[in-house]
Amino acid sequence: MASDVETSLSDAERERLEALRAATRLSDLVELTDADDVEAAYFAAKEEWATLRDRELPPATPSQELPGDEVRFDGRRYVVHGVTHADTDAEREFLREHVSRFVDDGHEVYCEQGVRPMYFADMPDVCAMDDYRWALLRADDRDPDSPLAQAAAEFEGLREDVDDAASKFREAAFSLIHSGEDVYGEAFAEALGDVASSFLTDHEDAATGKDFEAFATSRRAAEDPTRLGELQRYYKTTFLPQPVEREWLRRHDPDLEAVSHARNERMADYVVHHAEDVETVHLVVGAAHQPGVRYYLERHRDGHRDVSGFELVE
Repeated sequence: MASDVETSLSDAERERLEALRAATRLSDLVELTDADDVEAAYFAAKEEWATLRDRELPPATPSQELPGDEVRFDGRRYVVHGVTHADTDAEREFLREHVSRFVDDGHEVYCEQGVRPMYFADMPDVCAMDDYRWALLRADDRDPDSPLAQAAAEFEGLREDVDDAASKFREAAFSLIHSGEDVYGEAFAEALGDVASSFLTDHEDAATGKDFEAFATSRRAAEDPTRLGELQRYYKTTFLPQPVEREWLRRHDPDLEAVSHARNERMADYVVHHAEDVETVHLVVGAAHQPGVRYYLERHRDGHRDVSGFELVE
């Protein structure tokens, strides 16, 4: 969906961005970029997408409001709020203040399944979706012997754990670089982080936003939630259209696709199925999920999805 914000994009650049936005398969990117193969096309498209989206989107400025993306259809307003879910006191206080106001105003509030026990455990009007359960069952159906499927049997209280030694080392390295921001400044840390990202991220990380910029932006927002808009903007400029990112990730790690982008589809379906006769519904999800959840809500809005076969995962 094109932005209504005044931008510095030329007509040709707008047309190019819309062509990228319309991509639904990796093969579409090959045609758009004239690349030799899917891998080259994917990374070329991501670079071009980031540049164009950065110019299309307005700058993110600190705000006391909880930012979100709005999608309207069937007489209802859905607002998707991306958060860090880093479990900081600052973010907890910030979110609870806003969500309490939403509830007082008669709005419905749904949240990513792992977010509710972290921030809203004592707020009965905040409903957790079933996205983790759904994702784990998908993995079980595909390969009952996979580590992710085996974890489904012990799901109670579980948040997905897809970290391995490499990802833990990456987080430690990013933490060290981030800790130097106060001394050397954000620009220096970002330059060093870019170098580290080139060595410490892989093909799967490209589709899930695991580079230093994501790490540092998330840390800053967790410590100062008025900067959540910066984190949301990062993922909007980083992720290509949802079907393309999902296809890329399925090719490299199907289990990771199940617990990451696939859940965006489930969360959108969940709220459309469950939303009662209210004018406004809020979804509180990890910021990396926000673009995908919005995408699937727009698919509902445009008549390309329905929830006729929806079944709750117990």
